[in-house]
Amino acid sequence: MTSKKKESSGRQRIRMAKIEKESHRQVAFSKRRAGLFKKASELCTLCGVEVAIIVFSPAKKPFSFGHPNVYSVLDRYRNNTSFQQESQPMENTATRSELNLVLSQVEEEKMKREEMRKASEIARWSVEEMSLLQLQEMRSALEELRNTMVVTPTSYMNTTSTGFSCIYNSSYVHASS
Repeated sequence: MTSKKKESSGRQRIRMAKIEKESHRQVAFSKRRAGLFKKASELCTLCGVEVAIIVFSPAKKPFSFGHPNVYSVLDRYRNNTSFQQESQPMENTATRSELNLVLSQVEEEKMKREEMRKASEIARWSVEEMSLLQLQEMRSALEELRNTMVVTPTSYMNTTSTGFSCIYNSSYVHASS
């Protein structure tokens, strides 16, 4: 018995218009941003050029790629007066201030990412390496955290919170938005 393979429609051409659905737009941005950065990296490798790209996501978050880095390429661009005189009119102060704002936002995002990475490294606990006293302290800390996160039915009834839907589960009420 021979089975027929299902024919696919293959890669389709997409219409060049703004994607209406926000989640689809975010996915397309992420994939195309990665592709753009990959092409820029290939250009640097193949041709030995310096590249800087700054792009903002639909959520207004800045992303950048630079080889060797964004700041050195932008500094070189700003300080290369002979290139500016030949190919472009003098920069206006509004463009420079916008660029400085973008660079500061990119730097801020990089610092936040580094802080989160350091915090995640600190937060990793190896239970096998902990002493009995450390394990008991960790248990009491986790119980305290659970007690602050879970509301008992009586304490829930005493509060006057609104805007929450309640899900009854054994002896606890979990507030969910």
